Amino acid sequence: MSAPQLAHESTSVNRVGLVCAIAAHVMWGLFPIYWRQIEGADSMELASHRIVWSFVTLAIILPVCLRMGWWGGWRAISASLRDKRVWTLYSVAAVMIGINWAAFLWAVNHGRVLEASLGYYINPLFNVLLGVVFLGERLGRWQWIAVAMAAIGVGIMAIGSGGVPWVSLAMATSFSIYGLVKKKVSLPVLVGLMLEVSILFLPAAIYLGLRVQNGVSALQFGSPMVTTMLLMAGFITISPLALFAVAVRRVDLSLIGILQYVGPTLQFLVGAVMYSEPLDRNRITGFVFVWAALVIFVTATHAASRQRKDAANLASRQAEPAIEST
Repeated sequence: MSAPQLAHESTSVNRVGLVCAIAAHVMWGLFPIYWRQIEGADSMELASHRIVWSFVTLAIILPVCLRMGWWGGWRAISASLRDKRVWTLYSVAAVMIGINWAAFLWAVNHGRVLEASLGYYINPLFNVLLGVVFLGERLGRWQWIAVAMAAIGVGIMAIGSGGVPWVSLAMATSFSIYGLVKKKVSLPVLVGLMLEVSILFLPAAIYLGLRVQNGVSALQFGSPMVTTMLLMAGFITISPLALFAVAVRRVDLSLIGILQYVGPTLQFLVGAVMYSEPLDRNRITGFVFVWAALVIFVTATHAASRQRKDAANLASRQAEPAIEST
């Protein structure tokens, strides 16, 4: 294959990855609109539907994919599932994603979409702090300044509203711990999600069964549209994850890191514009601090990454004459 053909193929792959990445984050950003349309279901019922129907959807899709040899086929996946450490880590991940989904849906149901967006804005900074504490990672001066500015922003919102934005903190903390745990395992995204929802399936199914038994389930008295949307909860949950899995293999992680703010930005717009959630001076000031912190953090992280690459390239060039001389 000629160089122009390789360049064209690479550009095509990058374009597909970029489209998938943007689509995934747009879907996550517009999630509040979808869940807000489902009337009569509390946040725990919605989270339980996400778990149960994600399990059902994946139980249909994954066997077909594995039979086709994806991810090494059944043999490779079954070998991983015989490892007790995998089950332990994914049990922790399952609890964290369950908390995250429940907190997010509570925020949507209670007119707190802005707080949900704040949770996803500060999540990357929580990821960094966990990396420092548990992985021994180091931060530069400007990265620490960014973390401090985000903390000030959250503090301003807490003082202005008369209470800590616990939904935002619960979402950011649970998703950060979820990400930390997932760094220690290597199952494919959808296979890992299947394991997580399998662990959560029984308590979620029991909760939905009790709702039906008590005659308060949205499936019983909801409109046909509500029923359809509940049954589609698995597909809606899995679709952006599948798109994201395609994207991370085709797009630079630096670009993925920037695109991750598309979702919370859309959620912010949905909450502020579409649902007219209150934006008083304290909340606006707090968000400005958080946004400034993210700009500083992304810029500093990108600069540090570029310096490491330049240093590695320089070391490689300096090593070449020494290798040739031998």
